Amino acid sequence: MAELPERVLCENSRSLEASAGKQCDWKDCWADRSPLHEAAAQGRLLALKTLIAQGVNVNLVTINRVSSLHEACLGGHVACAKALLEKGAHVNGVTVHGATPLFNACRSGNAACVNVLLEFGAKAQPEVHLASPIHEAVKRGHRECMEILLANNVNIDQELPQLGTPLYVACTYQRVDCVKKLLELGASVDRGQRLDTPLHAAARQSSVEVIHLLADYGAPLKRRNARGKSALDLAAPNSSVEQALLLREGPPALSQLCRLCVRKCLGRACHQTVHELHLPELLERFLLYR
Repeated sequence: MAELPERVLCENSRSLEASAGKQCDWKDCWADRSPLHEAAAQGRLLALKTLIAQGVNVNLVTINRVSSLHEACLGGHVACAKALLEKGAHVNGVTVHGATPLFNACRSGNAACVNVLLEFGAKAQPEVHLASPIHEAVKRGHRECMEILLANNVNIDQELPQLGTPLYVACTYQRVDCVKKLLELGASVDRGQRLDTPLHAAARQSSVEVIHLLADYGAPLKRRNARGKSALDLAAPNSSVEQALLLREGPPALSQLCRLCVRKCLGRACHQTVHELHLPELLERFLLYR
């Protein structure tokens, strides 16, 4: 059997459950892939249309319920996806992992494929127990796909137990463009994953740009999560993120930052002037004129 492409393995890296509830090895699970699956996965439109004309069922699925439409969307092959849909492919088919064709299209980042699926009745926001297209689009930084879904009434603040909100995911994966757009479109700046806010996620990932974006939109700087930690508590010591959070928190935090800088300077017997320390402009003004 030919080696399976990486895009297939990434979705099926763990053992799959057969419809009877038994475990099966991934090689066995993929042994039932049809020529139609292969044509869709490789974007071979002529071969796909030929197979359909010969009477191959467009809704034939593998043992883990992957259809040819799933394959076409995962590969971003919009012409193949449209041809399958026109012949009656199930637009909302679900794999054993809860993935719909729309989820796969968002994974590949193909906006044209997303639009075609929606035209044929794909659910922009599937049931909560299924894989979420908007979370996948944001996770991979596919802003256009994300915007299309939001234009189709997807809940911008949908919070999933294992992922959080789209904004939380964008902050976790440092997708700055998605963070900007979500905030512009009105995403809640303080809703993340349970008590963890997007700011907590940004602090963990050392993303200064995201810290500033969230703060500009009113992120609760001192909000504590389930472990009693604020974003500042999660920032790496002496990091640019810690500095950004201290500056954003106002005078008490700024004074703390000044003490840290002075202590660090004195600790190395520094004789530099304030200007020579290359401090942030706001901090330099504070030290010069306080």
